[in-house]
Amino acid sequence: MERRLPLGSPTRRLQVALVVLGLVATLLAARAIVVQGLDSAANAAKAAALMSVSRTIVANRGTITDRYGEVLASSQPAVTIVADPTQIATNGKLASAMTAKDKDKAAGAPNAIADVLVSYLGGDHDTYVAQLTKPGTKYVVIAKKVQAYTYLQISNKLSDLGYVGLHRETAAVRTYPNGTLASNVLGFVRDSDNGVGQVGAGGLEYAYNMQLAGVAGSEMYETSPNGKIPTGQNVLVPAQDGVTYTLTLDAGLQYMVESRLQETVDQAKAKSGIAIAMNVKTGELLAMANYPTFDSNSPGTAQAANLGNRAVTDAYEPGSVEKVLTMAALTDSGVITPDTRVIVPSQVMSGGRPIKDAFPHNTINLTARGIVANSSNIGTVLLTRQMDKAKLVTYLQSFGLGSPTGLGLPGEATGSLPSTSLADNTRDQISFGQGLSVTAIQEASAVAGIVNGGVYNSPTIIKSAVTQDGKAVPVPVSTSRRVISPASSAMVLDMMESVVASKVGVNRFPIDGYRTAAKSGTAERIDPTCKCYNGYVASFVGVAPVEDPSILVYVVVDRPQGAIQGSQVAAPAYKDIMKIALQRYGVLPSTTAARVEPIEW
Repeated sequence: MERRLPLGSPTRRLQVALVVLGLVATLLAARAIVVQGLDSAANAAKAAALMSVSRTIVANRGTITDRYGEVLASSQPAVTIVADPTQIATNGKLASAMTAKDKDKAAGAPNAIADVLVSYLGGDHDTYVAQLTKPGTKYVVIAKKVQAYTYLQISNKLSDLGYVGLHRETAAVRTYPNGTLASNVLGFVRDSDNGVGQVGAGGLEYAYNMQLAGVAGSEMYETSPNGKIPTGQNVLVPAQDGVTYTLTLDAGLQYMVESRLQETVDQAKAKSGIAIAMNVKTGELLAMANYPTFDSNSPGTAQAANLGNRAVTDAYEPGSVEKVLTMAALTDSGVITPDTRVIVPSQVMSGGRPIKDAFPHNTINLTARGIVANSSNIGTVLLTRQMDKAKLVTYLQSFGLGSPTGLGLPGEATGSLPSTSLADNTRDQISFGQGLSVTAIQEASAVAGIVNGGVYNSPTIIKSAVTQDGKAVPVPVSTSRRVISPASSAMVLDMMESVVASKVGVNRFPIDGYRTAAKSGTAERIDPTCKCYNGYVASFVGVAPVEDPSILVYVVVDRPQGAIQGSQVAAPAYKDIMKIALQRYGVLPSTTAARVEPIEW
């Protein structure tokens, strides 16, 4: 016999149901209080975060031009391609509204998009897939420095295939339209550590990175699986583009100087070379060349030794070019005049060792002018011994030796200068350019100040700077100081002119139509690896015209092979560069003949 359970009382069942419903309602109410009341701010923030996207707007890096406005460095339009993996996961659909067909298409989206990226950008398919499916993020950088047209092709292809999830951000690419031109001055850039924009990594790009970089902006907007919500909240802070700099360099002259320097270094089979062209009256650098050099567009392919600017970073013993500075100190202190007579023996002892001249001779009678014309180390030593040692060092300090010039380029060396309590034999050595070290920019600036009526102008390489809205930005300016008297300056020019005009130098360095003054230098080269002399540094400096010096050219060649004299290695390049510069800047020819004054007695 079948047994049946007794039916419960309807009233009882209704009471139980009401209790259960009451408990559920209580729990829901409690949760609502927590979500909307106690944790309302936190949950609202989480919801907003799920809907909001923030991105940095990179500022355009400032342009760098030469003195005439020719662009040397600029930022060209390009894009960064970014992906939204959450959008790709549903192919822009609401998950709750997706059909089976939608889900199948979304599942194939990462592979399909990766195929398109490979076809236009190259790269690895699996790497793209990993980026496109990265969990927990709405922002992944896929590729940088992509041409805008290439991105447009990718976007159109994906649109045709029915896929979404890739976007672009403006991210300009730094370009140097002239390749290697002035690259050691300009420097180069690298990607920033945070992946946003580029930062200076050498030269002016590094020294003025903050000003060139500008100020990044930002954008925050609301998004959905279908992308940006047009009517959603959008907060935009515009970027401020970087400062534009105009240099004192002349791109046309710079190109010619670099070409001539390369030819010189290659012919001499030398290690490297430097060439400087300067406006004597203002201290403005018209050209500053290094060789070997590199292309700022691809610094990664260059040797590390070629990425810097040797004209400011490399210190060396200047050799006989230093005699210009020594004679300036001697004339200004009243020790000599160009006609001072000196009996020059075949050698002179200093510190227990003989000092000789580069040319063998018995005892000869030279004027101070003749000592410069013949580049006599012995004669220079004998004259310098008549001057207080500390006073000599003080003069050299006033000429800018032993301290940075303030040019503003990174890595500028100070060189080395003995203290005012130097030994007698050290005094002898520095008088003709050994026992001290200089940079090319120091030595060029010192000679320029001496021949400029005795007024030293600190060198400059930046002419002006403006913000994106045309407001002037302060830049380093040349500072002037008197280092010797006008009369002493004229006497030094007299002695330097004898290098060109006397029978010693006739037909070697003259420039048709112009009176010029010059000095060669040849010095043994200190090798820091062995702390010994190894090879030579050949150099030549000259100014023109003598009556009113306007242009200075200084050429330095490191470790030439075969011929080693500055007059053999560097002088021909000096002459060619000077001829070009005088004509390019419309310097009027001399109206008087070169003076040929006594160099012997």
